Amino acid sequence: MGLDQFAYTRDAEGEQIEELKYWRKHNALHGWMEMLYRIKGGGASMFNGVEVELDFAAIEQLEKCVSEGNLPHTEGFFFGADSSGDDERSIYLREETLEFVAKAKKALARGEKVYYDSSW
Repeated sequence: MGLDQFAYTRDAEGEQIEELKYWRKHNALHGWMEMLYRIKGGGASMFNGVEVELDFAAIEQLEKCVSEGNLPHTEGFFFGADSSGDDERSIYLREETLEFVAKAKKALARGEKVYYDSSW
């Protein structure tokens, strides 16, 4: 068991089109997504298996936080080692997340909707 995270697109009818990214135990990203979910008014008591739509503004905010190294330290039993630090794994995950940001911007420009979901 562990934290599995997915980003994907849906078309206007809600059909899933493409998986944009899969992460494993990128807890800092998960913490950021939970903050976004709560800001948007999400009320689930546990942020697990909760789909979050990412609009262009959210993607730009994510890009800024990742680029500046400002993803939040996030802990959880199934989340693994902290991914907000400066170790090799954390740097790799940040680079992977910036690649996702580029893909997400292209998908949004095509009129697709972008979502994040997770399971732990």
